[in-house]
Amino acid sequence: MQAVAVVTMVRDDAFFLKAWLRHYGGLFGRENCYVINHGRGAEVADLAQGCNIVGLPGDAHKNFDVKRWSLLNNLVNGLRRYYAHVIVGDVDELVVVDPASGKTLRDLLEDTPEGRVLTPLGLEVIHRVDLEETPVADTILGPRRHVRPAPHYSKPCIVSTPTKIARGGHFTQYPKLHAPDDLYLLHLKFCDFGAYVDAMDRRNRVTQDVGVDAKSAAIGRHWFAEARGEDRAVFGAFAALEMQDGFDLRLLRRKMHRTWKPRGETGFYQFDRPDYKTQYLLPERFTGLV
Repeated sequence: MQAVAVVTMVRDDAFFLKAWLRHYGGLFGRENCYVINHGRGAEVADLAQGCNIVGLPGDAHKNFDVKRWSLLNNLVNGLRRYYAHVIVGDVDELVVVDPASGKTLRDLLEDTPEGRVLTPLGLEVIHRVDLEETPVADTILGPRRHVRPAPHYSKPCIVSTPTKIARGGHFTQYPKLHAPDDLYLLHLKFCDFGAYVDAMDRRNRVTQDVGVDAKSAAIGRHWFAEARGEDRAVFGAFAALEMQDGFDLRLLRRKMHRTWKPRGETGFYQFDRPDYKTQYLLPERFTGLV
């Protein structure tokens, strides 16, 4: 059985797709990467050459996320019969292993027993526009080294057992929490001011085409123009996050374990997801990892 498959769905997000392909294609080979090309974009198809590309119609729909995660759930559970582990997530989410462990993500997963779901600790890579002037090019970590804890992105995204994943990928119906100490999910939405503006402009156009408001649609509220805010102010606020000494995140993982519980009567499981007002400077060892 092959070790790892990686799955994402993308529409026009070339900036993030390039990073996704560099990261996962380099680790596992493009032949084990599955790219769902929503809207059959020519640029996505060109960038993802060598991957397994599934072209889909790009019609606007108010239940976009419901349809998307129904497809992803079925694809993950099908691929799981051919791969030991399946990583699934948005194109701006990359799972990494702390280089201090001496392992790559491939190494860690080859050493991980099957029959479980792994939950990396979520970190949001933030562009400190007041400090980081170097543009992002072929690498993100290096030009960007500031992160903030993002429990919302501590997603159960590495699957090797039959389970159902909730819309958005935030919860599964797997009753145990496996959160390895060296495993992180990097959310890249805020890693570069220019890329953020371009992505939000595209997403606002998508929700405008749907023709309903955020309350009436199964689409992330952050896709809607009314929830966007002023872009410069969003990035300027990162400077106010309290800088932490060092890079010891064990307390955050302990809180995940302490608060682990069923999510009501839904069959899903969850931990508390507080809004931390802190930031960390990634150690030099992370430079060039993504």
